[in-house]
Amino acid sequence: MPTYDYECEACGHKFELFQSMKDDAIKKCPECKKLKLRRLFGTGAALMFKGSGFYTTDYRSDSYKKAAKADSANGSSSSSGSSESSTKSSSDGASCSGNPSSCKKCSD
Repeated sequence: MPTYDYECEACGHKFELFQSMKDDAIKKCPECKKLKLRRLFGTGAALMFKGSGFYTTDYRSDSYKKAAKADSANGSSSSSGSSESSTKSSSDGASCSGNPSSCKKCSD
């Protein structure tokens, strides 16, 4: 429910009123009791989205979510595989994948 600003054109009294958007604007001033009250244009309330991942979790299609999940699964497996394997260099400058069965110099 929003807060509305009101001002009386007769006495100049200004105040805020918390009321439903369905409610009609009030007409009678609480100070002078005249029917000269008008609702002012205000900036309104700000809409704030709090929390992590609001956009990516709520307003995406199912196909996008499936593709994102597949990308993250592929990215995590390839990054863990690349961290395990390391390239070794021998004294003559040749390099191998670090697998002793495929490299004669690594098995030594």
